[in-house]
Amino acid sequence: MQNFPLLSLLTFLPLVGALLILVLARGDEAVVTRNSRWTALWTSAINFVLSLFIWVHFDTATADFQFVEYAVWMPAFNINYKMGVDGISMLFVLLTTLLTPICVLSSWECIQNRVKEYMISFLVLETFMIGMFCALDMVVFYIFFEAVLIPMFVIIGVWGGPQRVYAAFKLFLYTLLGSVLLLLALLAMYFTTGSTDIPTLMAYRFPVEMQAWLWLAFFASFAVKIPMWPVHTWLPDAHVEAPTAGSVILAAVLLKFGGYGFLRFSLPMFPEASVMFTPLIYTLSIVAIVYTSLVALAQEDMKKLIAYSSVAHMGFVTIGTFTLTVQGVEGAIYQMLAHGIVSAALFLIVGVVYDRIHSREISAYGGLVHRMPAYSMIFMLFMLASVGLPGTAGFVGEFLILVGAFKVNTWVAALATTGLILSVAYMLYLYRRVIFGKLTKDSLAAVLDMNAREIAVFAPLVVLVIFMGVYPGPFLEVMHVSVTNLLSQVDTALNAGQAIAVAGR
Repeated sequence: MQNFPLLSLLTFLPLVGALLILVLARGDEAVVTRNSRWTALWTSAINFVLSLFIWVHFDTATADFQFVEYAVWMPAFNINYKMGVDGISMLFVLLTTLLTPICVLSSWECIQNRVKEYMISFLVLETFMIGMFCALDMVVFYIFFEAVLIPMFVIIGVWGGPQRVYAAFKLFLYTLLGSVLLLLALLAMYFTTGSTDIPTLMAYRFPVEMQAWLWLAFFASFAVKIPMWPVHTWLPDAHVEAPTAGSVILAAVLLKFGGYGFLRFSLPMFPEASVMFTPLIYTLSIVAIVYTSLVALAQEDMKKLIAYSSVAHMGFVTIGTFTLTVQGVEGAIYQMLAHGIVSAALFLIVGVVYDRIHSREISAYGGLVHRMPAYSMIFMLFMLASVGLPGTAGFVGEFLILVGAFKVNTWVAALATTGLILSVAYMLYLYRRVIFGKLTKDSLAAVLDMNAREIAVFAPLVVLVIFMGVYPGPFLEVMHVSVTNLLSQVDTALNAGQAIAVAGR
């Protein structure tokens, strides 16, 4: 298995599906639409099964990159095509392949225009996302990292709401600005080491002064992706204007690019700079948790409320990552996975009622429990998972992050805990106004409960949220050795730096 190009197959199979859609795009419009939907669904479903196969054969006892593929690409510049996964990236690959068929299925009826192009966009997006998580060369990583913007820009700009063009350009410009600095840092690293190989760069010890500038350049890009306060303002606009599936993949996968970048690059490559800038990360994270939670409380648009809640939840991720403790880092990874499932479900929840009423305003609803009992039950589960109820996926990550934070800074942990209290406030506020009360609005009198397709969309998410909350062991086992090895590398680099500083005195 280790010698077969499984990761390349996993990465580029969606592109094959996109090409197949183009080939089958002939004849009557209804036939083209049907063929496009089924081709996209089968391609993404097969890709998910393939990712499960890779997970089954993944060795959790080693921190080394596995299923490594290598091919000479640009020998004159020592730049090569290299792919591989470890215990951190494996989980994000699974998250991506799981949510893509769910996005396709959730768009089955609500997308009626340019269906062929829509399905092609999602398959191309899946290729770029998987490639980004699997890349073991900085140039390959950067290409996939930036290429994700193209299909996402198209999905929001073509199938989004009334302000879709504005939201798409705002997303593009924010991300591009940070990525330019990332490219400059990549070039500086290449001219220093003569290599773009990620494992080689992780083992190289950059001078402390250079680390600081490189760390800030990487931070500029990753902070926008997470997004961290104050560069988060593109996110609510993008979510509100994006189609439902676009919001799902944006919140569930694209927001994880920044957290993954900190784990893959900032901590192992720039350990001393990471420690130096930890107070900055803690400050911005606490502001994000408290401020965006308060902003979420003031929202009247369901999508905006969930979007601001995502910024608050990702604040926990950055705190956990920079605690440099096993519990904190594992909690940050687990929180990203849990948030990927829960936020995806919450945006799908909004999409269900939007398809019926064509409104995202909270005031347009009320008393839905009388007409949509199944919907109300599923909504309740994901609402409770979002606030971190024990027994759901949302609890495990937040608990581990707070344990790690209490080990290093009690004040940071205490202030972060206020975000949990505020999350209960805004999520219960949303649920009460939408679900409970009397059914007084005429537009809701004849609304129907969820159909079989919608239940099929939510079923795997319901199972995962409960399974991850009750039995987190399989997920923590996959990441544990890689996280322990990462923190060991950071500690070794910090100790070596201190020894050099003492010797210099």
